[in-house]
Amino acid sequence: MSRTRIKICGVKDIETAFAAVEAGADAIGFIFVRSSPRYIEPDAAAEIMASLPPFVSTVGVFMNMAVEGFSDIEEACPTTFTQLHGDENEELIAACAPVIKGIRFAPSSIASDLARFEADDNVESILIDGPSPGEGIPFQWSDLDPHLATVSKPIFLAGGLNPDNVADAIAELRPYAVDVSSGVERERGFKDHDLIRQFCEAVRRADAELDAEPGED
Repeated sequence: MSRTRIKICGVKDIETAFAAVEAGADAIGFIFVRSSPRYIEPDAAAEIMASLPPFVSTVGVFMNMAVEGFSDIEEACPTTFTQLHGDENEELIAACAPVIKGIRFAPSSIASDLARFEADDNVESILIDGPSPGEGIPFQWSDLDPHLATVSKPIFLAGGLNPDNVADAIAELRPYAVDVSSGVERERGFKDHDLIRQFCEAVRRADAELDAEPGED
């Protein structure tokens, strides 16, 4: 089994970026959505990126931003990958391609959302978030299992993950990557370096346990 990649999202300072790298994260996410408590100015993100060691990926996260705004941020802070997490149409996705497309789980739309972005050549991977807070939709990661059989693109799991439950999500769905933000925070918008370390350790343990299962290659 290939190892599960780890993205620590919503990083706002160099100390947290290096804590994530030292803990074993594969990617650092910068949120360029002004309404988010985890928003970072592009110039500040670029400074962090310039200090990162080789082979650490960076992800710029956008939501319903016009192409002009996206281009301005990408010029100031050219991240390795682009994640779109809003209601972007095919034209905007194409303009930002290739992208990681974020979607939220909802029983009525998950199948059609997955089919839509599986068929979109400008989407290179799909990030599945939990239901929107306050919607009252009961949700377990196992709810996704029957929907993923026809998806060939890499799947990122996000939303509600933390050091205590990430192993269960990996065992259930065996995603390409897991993405965490609030699950490694002690205070909204501010990462806890020890929780980052615990999260990464939990992912590695989960991978090791799956590799040790009888019948696994």
